Amino acid sequence: MSTQQQDHNNEHKYDALALFSGGLDSILAVKLIQQQNLRVLALHFFSPFFGKPHKIQEWEKEYGFEILPIDVGEEFIKIVKNPKHGHGSYLNPCIDCKILMIKKAKELLPLFNAKFIITGEVIGQRPMSQRKDTMNLIKKEAGVEDLLLRPLCAKNLPPTQIEKENIVDRSKLLDLRGRSRKRQLEIAKKFNIKKIPTPAGGCLLTDPEMANRFKKVLANIKDPSVYDFEICKIGRHFWSNKNWLIIGRNHKENLLITKMVREIDIVLKLSQIPGPIGLIRAHKTKTLSPNLIYYASQLIIKYSKAKSMRRAVKIQIATLDVVKEQEVIPELNTLLDKNPWIGPI
Repeated sequence: MSTQQQDHNNEHKYDALALFSGGLDSILAVKLIQQQNLRVLALHFFSPFFGKPHKIQEWEKEYGFEILPIDVGEEFIKIVKNPKHGHGSYLNPCIDCKILMIKKAKELLPLFNAKFIITGEVIGQRPMSQRKDTMNLIKKEAGVEDLLLRPLCAKNLPPTQIEKENIVDRSKLLDLRGRSRKRQLEIAKKFNIKKIPTPAGGCLLTDPEMANRFKKVLANIKDPSVYDFEICKIGRHFWSNKNWLIIGRNHKENLLITKMVREIDIVLKLSQIPGPIGLIRAHKTKTLSPNLIYYASQLIIKYSKAKSMRRAVKIQIATLDVVKEQEVIPELNTLLDKNPWIGPI
């Protein structure tokens, strides 16, 4: 149990736990249940691929309910690698993802003395996870057939045990269906919701460029961690067999890269000229060839002001134990023919 979970448990009891993405549908689902004088704790699940835990304080102030962050990063990576119900258009395991989050919510029910779980799902809104048959599958596999309520589309579904026991008034729930947001926007006005989140999905696994980066990590790193996928989100990326080079595109990315350095990494930067930082996450650090380091240095030069120089420039090469410098003469015209690093992606 996390400290945050303990704090919430010690201070409050709730009637329901809600899966909260930060999107309009999940906001409305919470509001509909709150409207029935029931206490709701929103659970915001996050991983390297989705979630914005840094926005929780802003959301709580804006929407008027409590939100608890839940880190599912390590568990979710295992699902991305081998989802039981397959991937979507890119690398998104939407069905397995929803099952995981609902299972987590179920585990937390006793902790908060809560009776049921709510989600912002709408029949037909998403092609993979919000079809009627898939929604039934998710409910069954998560083991929440008597515990799960979908307030936005409840009237299009058979009454749940929660409704039968009059814990929730079914007449005050909705019958939304399909991808249109017109009715959601109308309902948001009634609840005086002024900040309407954009409808775009927040999962990076549905983004073709990011999914391609993530696939490279899955293909080349045996047991990738949260940190491997976090660093995927910044910089330019190059691969040589199973060796991985990330080069910062600006000062902000350089700072982020330096914070993500691990013991096995090699860090490259220009010694006397401002420019990008490069990080090599080597497959086998001790056997990384000088040739790979040389051409990584050439790429550092390529993305800096040093590319126009006709003299040797100094590159600092740092590992956990050793920091050294070497002089490298810019040879950018040879990169296309000889460079073993493939990219950028």
